[in-house]
Amino acid sequence: KTLCYQLPGLVRGGTPLGVSPLIALMQDQLEDLKSKGIDAFSLGGISTQREMERILDNAQRRQPCFLFASPEKLNSERVQVRLTGLNIRTVAVDEAHCISEWGHDFRPDYRQLAAVRKLIPKAAWGCFTATATDKVIHDIRENLELNCPSVFRSSTHRKNLIYAVCEVRDSEAMLYQAVRNSAGCGLVYVGTRYQAEK
Repeated sequence: KTLCYQLPGLVRGGTPLGVSPLIALMQDQLEDLKSKGIDAFSLGGISTQREMERILDNAQRRQPCFLFASPEKLNSERVQVRLTGLNIRTVAVDEAHCISEWGHDFRPDYRQLAAVRKLIPKAAWGCFTATATDKVIHDIRENLELNCPSVFRSSTHRKNLIYAVCEVRDSEAMLYQAVRNSAGCGLVYVGTRYQAEK
């Protein structure tokens, strides 16, 4: 998914804009790009006007560079004023299902991205998600006022992934055994940060 907007952003130049719901996701993108020698900035977690202006100034001066922001930051009047001067040619909305699934109540600023789109009408927009039903795709298309967008989908069933559900008495012993018998990578989902650290 990352390559789908990093590469077009680099090819198109200017300041590719990445829209992300979480500071941690923005930070991961920032570190990945910087490790490749690509300038990148993030408005995620910025709380002062002065710091925000400094980041936007840097993004304007150091092109090509990537800029990451949450929908809430993009809904700020000051940020919107500055967007028009950033030479944004590519916009990537990560976790785009949030426009539909969270946009109505939990993250209403996702529903305001159409206003941002009008500020930078020449930018190519891409919406990326791993969880989009037909209804969500329709909602994204309607909300962002996308005319005849290309939609690329693939099956969630992948040959390189194995899913298993097991009922056991001693989950830690079962996890230990699974790790010892595994030849590759794996994900373990738990309910709390304490359980993850443990």
